Amino acid sequence: MADIKIESVTKRFGDFLAVDNVSLTIEDQEFMVLLGPSGCGKTTLLRAVAGLGMADEGRISIGGKDVTYLPPRQRGISMVFQSYAIFPHMKVYDNIAFGLKMNKVDKAETERRVRQAAELLHIENMLDRYPSKMSGGQRQRVAVARAIAMKSQVLLMDEPLSNLDALLRLEMRAELKRLLAEIQATTIYVTHDQIEALSMGDRIAVMRNGTILQCDHPTIVYDQPATEFVGGFIGNPPMNFLDAQVQRHNGSVDVAIGDFKLAPHALYQPVLKPYDGKPIVIGIRAENMETLSTPSDDAIKVRVLVVEPLGSQNLLTVKIGANTVKVSTHPSFAVAPDQDVWLRFPAEKIRWVDRDSGQMLYPAAV
Repeated sequence: MADIKIESVTKRFGDFLAVDNVSLTIEDQEFMVLLGPSGCGKTTLLRAVAGLGMADEGRISIGGKDVTYLPPRQRGISMVFQSYAIFPHMKVYDNIAFGLKMNKVDKAETERRVRQAAELLHIENMLDRYPSKMSGGQRQRVAVARAIAMKSQVLLMDEPLSNLDALLRLEMRAELKRLLAEIQATTIYVTHDQIEALSMGDRIAVMRNGTILQCDHPTIVYDQPATEFVGGFIGNPPMNFLDAQVQRHNGSVDVAIGDFKLAPHALYQPVLKPYDGKPIVIGIRAENMETLSTPSDDAIKVRVLVVEPLGSQNLLTVKIGANTVKVSTHPSFAVAPDQDVWLRFPAEKIRWVDRDSGQMLYPAAV
């Protein structure tokens, strides 16, 4: 068992609170992604687990063993860094074997593990090369091979794909997901790229200002974000947010976007009734709006500002009141800038946000 328990961990750098009382459990063989913008504390938290930056407060255990104050070599972990951190004067074989030799693993076992790791990463024909003769993607494979050759039960990865170009990142994402499922290591993966997080993680912990805002399965985080920040950070394009006003009408609740009236889903009626007469924020994703070329009573009229053909979709930028909104349409939907279209918001796809706290509002059934 190699579960990881982070209990009330705090880390400061002078007056700056980098990690603020964070608790998180990563199950044995789970792939956990720490996601957030630069400076949110995700790398600091990872380094605390690795022993590269001791926590000021709290406790960290791996496989039931308290490792809070142990040095990295005694924690049973391997780590892959953003900068590769491979030795330029060593051939690939020696780079992969470095940790094994430091741990005095016998020569035959070292040979077996290096060959096995190289085959998993498809670099078995490059073992006699120097890193300078390899591409960025190949060097990153060497760094990963070195980590898995140690056969540690815990693998820590700090933005390992951020230095690669877009196509190579796409390829390496799939490779890493396959590899980590095969070696069955407990993995913590740090990234600021929400596409990586959604496509790779068993769970995603979204961080901001040193705290975890939401930790759940990727589809839950995407479809039911806990806060406005999470909805706006996850997704490409991110979730749209519109200013609106709650109004009571004949015993039920309507929501007004300017002169347009929107009927919330029945499940949300009890949630929204306390907001009668108050402002509220509507959250909806670009792909969840229906675009019409002709007027409809249940659709709001908007003017198209920009059309971006993306192959599989057209991405429209429209203006609704003071809010700029992104709308995804089928590529066959004919539209041009300065043209009017009508948007329909399916009630079950709308998310509601408390304007003051930024917290999403959900009925008990959701």
